Amino acid sequence: MNPRRRATVIAVAGTAAGATGLGVLAVPAGAGTAPELPPVEAQALVESVLRGDAPALSGTVAVESDLGLPSMRGIPALQAESARVFYDGEGRSRIALERESGEFTVVASDEDIWTYDSADNTAGHTELPADAQKPARGHDAVDPTALAQRMVAAAGESSTISVDGTASVADRPAYELVLTPKPDERTLLREVRIAVDSETRLPLRLSVLTHGTTEPAVEVGFDDIDFGAQPAGLFEFSPPENAEVTERTPGDGAHREGPRDDGSVETVGEGWDTVVLTRAPAGLAALGRDSADNPTGEDTPGPERVRELLGQVGERVSGPYGSGYLISTSAATALVTDDGRVAVGAVPEQVLTEALSSR
Repeated sequence: MNPRRRATVIAVAGTAAGATGLGVLAVPAGAGTAPELPPVEAQALVESVLRGDAPALSGTVAVESDLGLPSMRGIPALQAESARVFYDGEGRSRIALERESGEFTVVASDEDIWTYDSADNTAGHTELPADAQKPARGHDAVDPTALAQRMVAAAGESSTISVDGTASVADRPAYELVLTPKPDERTLLREVRIAVDSETRLPLRLSVLTHGTTEPAVEVGFDDIDFGAQPAGLFEFSPPENAEVTERTPGDGAHREGPRDDGSVETVGEGWDTVVLTRAPAGLAALGRDSADNPTGEDTPGPERVRELLGQVGERVSGPYGSGYLISTSAATALVTDDGRVAVGAVPEQVLTEALSSR
């Protein structure tokens, strides 16, 4: 197996912040002659990406990363190698993440989101309020279209935007849209390259490059893609009769004075050096205490197990925030404090420390 062909999906706190900060995926850039396409202005390409909705399609997304994280036994998401992606062209999607231990499936619409893990036969269901803003979902980490649109929308005045040639992705001719952080941005990233389908303006691949490297540290994109109507049954889900089902409520996404214990998130800063803050679930919030002082239920990992997992990917650190674990990769950094606070961003440790100190 190609050692880079592996999804590195680590939810540090079991939250959206963990998935956003360290759910980093990649696919190999396609080889071959760059296709000849008519010139296009960068801003026009950006606007077409933001306006576009994914048409009905099915495709395979290969996932890969080169972040220097060790393998972690007992976490099946780390063995994921590919995903199948389906859109109905009307706002419904299905993503099936292939893992060594089984398949993790997400079926989403504007009304609700279903998740199902075949490894342990568990399902989750979230009903979305009619007036709710479309949430950032964990499975977006393997959806190049969603990732690219969010990145382009956030680029704003903090980026220099250009078009740098063309590429062939999943046998489709595409423009290479490049987002580069401006010099005053404190980020680990050098640039983000987005391959945009020349016909549909659909983002087909997103590649993240860091300073001092020639290969992408983070990339996610289609290996193959077919446009056309999909069977309606793909976008309907009923859990198996004997599955354990958990009903969930979505976070309200409102601005807050600080991260709360309910797992909701806030951001500090803007542009490339944005830091996401949240609070960890109960199991992580007890890092600084012994298990005898913090009994947990069967479904919540005890402090010793949590420390063991974090110790595999991070190092013990201390600062104005107290003590905790620092998890560093070439493209992102996360800080999990002993009192349960979590800070994540594509930034150096100092920026995380400042963000925690401001709250």
